[in-house]
Amino acid sequence: MLRQLTRILLIALAILFGVALLAAAVSAVANRRLPRASADPARLSVAERARLAEYFHLRAELGERVWPGFGDANIPVVLYNEAMVFLVGLADPAPGWQPMPDGNVAGGPWTPLAESVAGQAAYGQPLPAGGATPQSFTVQVGDRWAASLTTMEWMRVGLAEEIRADLPPAVAAVFPYGLFIDQLVSGSDQFISLLAHEAFHAFQGQVAPQRLAAAEATLRQEAGYPWETTAGAWQGELAALAAAVAAPTDAEAARLAGEFLDIRARRRAETGQTPAQIDFEQQREWLEGLARYAELAIWREASIDPAYQPVAALGADPDFANYTGYEARWRRELEQMGRMAAQPDEGRFYYSGMAIGVLLDRLHPGWKARALEPGVTLEGLLGESLSQRAQ
Repeated sequence: MLRQLTRILLIALAILFGVALLAAAVSAVANRRLPRASADPARLSVAERARLAEYFHLRAELGERVWPGFGDANIPVVLYNEAMVFLVGLADPAPGWQPMPDGNVAGGPWTPLAESVAGQAAYGQPLPAGGATPQSFTVQVGDRWAASLTTMEWMRVGLAEEIRADLPPAVAAVFPYGLFIDQLVSGSDQFISLLAHEAFHAFQGQVAPQRLAAAEATLRQEAGYPWETTAGAWQGELAALAAAVAAPTDAEAARLAGEFLDIRARRRAETGQTPAQIDFEQQREWLEGLARYAELAIWREASIDPAYQPVAALGADPDFANYTGYEARWRRELEQMGRMAAQPDEGRFYYSGMAIGVLLDRLHPGWKARALEPGVTLEGLLGESLSQRAQ
């Protein structure tokens, strides 16, 4: 019997080893076909222009449902790849771009491109020799706030290159980059919503420039924040928040929201967090959490409105799914929220701030009228909503 079991085990291990070798070989072949650079860095591709056209259309049609003033705001877009910077949505632009909230103007004069985007002039210029990029956030072109992001093509290529650089050569050859990148940038729907995320930062800059500057300045505290010390306490905090968002009734959502705020207060007291560290949390939730909220909210609106029609040019994009993947994305967001407690970076505030915004939609109608005002925090608005319900 022992010999028979040993034989079965050896056969099973051989099969598993063979499957692993086959998977590695398939992955290695697939990796050879992956692009290592943009197909034509000097131009905005047809697909990139279609995504840009949809961004402008989507925000104009549904942006007001996401946030008062967001749909009507004039927010140009700066896209860049490994060699070029492109600008769409701004006529006769001032030279270069300025990283926000502070920084020197980079780049030079813009050159008109032959192709327009949804009837709007497009411009381009080479990246500066020093390698400065607009980065993914918001920049100013002259006195105009603009959303800034990489092209989708370079986003996917660049992510794969970053992963490849961090892996040992033997692993880098067989790592399934395509599958991994698909989880981070699932398609044009997600890319367009990411443009809305960065556009919301530009909107924050338009409406509350001093708040944006203060919130971005707190990022200097990231290195000294007690990520690992507070990880265990954050686990319960985020679990309560996720449960509140998913609660079937408003009463249950309010109860769990109160539990979330209680756990948060205890965590801060028990871990001895300083006022500066608490301010860091609140500022990053306001800055990045609200942008994540807008990113998902506009995708949701497009997915549930039967009358909404994307621009026709996206019909030729095989990576566009007409926003049908929203529910799956939302489920992943809630699942990922609980895992963010173990991540030693500000990513957890993207999730906590976004989730508080979703709760406020439910428990505190009209909260957006005050959310961008000086000194107003998302957790403070949530606490106000619970106090009003208790009266």
